[in-house]
Amino acid sequence: MKKPLDYKQAGVNIEAGNEAVRLIKADVESTYRSEVISTLGGFAGMFALDVGKYKEPILVSGTDGVGTKLKVAIEMGRHNTVGIDLVAMCVNDILVTGAEPLFFLDYLAIENLEPAKVKEIVSGIVEGCKQAGCSLLGGETAEMPGFYHKDEYDLAGFAVGVVERSRIIDGSSIQAGDLVIGIPSSGLHSNGFSLARKILEKYHIPFNRFNEDLGKTWGEALLEPTKIYVKEVLPLLDKYPVKGMAHITGGGLLENLNRCLPKNMDIELKLSAWSVPSIFTLLQELGNVYTAEMYRTFNMGIGYCLIVSQETANELFAHENLQETLKAAIIGKVIPGRGEIVCQGL
Repeated sequence: MKKPLDYKQAGVNIEAGNEAVRLIKADVESTYRSEVISTLGGFAGMFALDVGKYKEPILVSGTDGVGTKLKVAIEMGRHNTVGIDLVAMCVNDILVTGAEPLFFLDYLAIENLEPAKVKEIVSGIVEGCKQAGCSLLGGETAEMPGFYHKDEYDLAGFAVGVVERSRIIDGSSIQAGDLVIGIPSSGLHSNGFSLARKILEKYHIPFNRFNEDLGKTWGEALLEPTKIYVKEVLPLLDKYPVKGMAHITGGGLLENLNRCLPKNMDIELKLSAWSVPSIFTLLQELGNVYTAEMYRTFNMGIGYCLIVSQETANELFAHENLQETLKAAIIGKVIPGRGEIVCQGL
């Protein structure tokens, strides 16, 4: 008589999935804003938008992943920070419109569902949602044996925010003479990891090797979580006329700053306006990477930018003390052009 097969023998453990939900339930619900009217475990999450706060509320959405930064986390056996990266990549994107993030959903696909590992991964997502002030409204964990290699997993996320139609920031009012304020990144964030990993692999440098200039191992430096700018930037938008913003992600400063520019304007970038963190200079020297390629691949120490008038810039640095509170600097100026980023030395 043939032995009967079941889902567990096929590699999918339903009991482990139930245990994972039990382990993360309290953490997830700790992110709930007052507008959440559902609980974890249902088929869908529900969020009661307070339309009375807005004349014309516009919902803004964004989706992203963590990319090959996950390879570093998996090899290092550290899974509690990539969830912050996941949230950051989504909420920072919708923030550029002036939107306040409301809720977040995640998708975790994993080769073998280990409840403790799932809890560790989700703990990072919870922390990211708390930093962004949004609710982790729901998600999906898919156990996919035979699809991913042993211990592998992937993450994707989706954020929804809201902005008053009259306060949407789209860059249309940017004009010559406006200034670019750069806010520092916390490291590589979640972009350029294929090149960073290639450089270390070529020179046989393991992630657990300590580097004196970094003051930590390469893996620890690479896993530094992406900075979430929501709670720093949103209050500024309530008080100052910000004309444009950019989240410096894949493509670096050269491929992101121009995304908020009118077609007849350029940004003249001043590379000497900020100090490039050592993680970038070390990678460049080690891999013999052209400077232009570095600025097109990595954020080079600037994770988020505001474009404002000269008058607003003066007010921001005088009244909000941006140089001290955000370590911000004026890194460029808007000039007539064709929607490009120009700078000497590249």
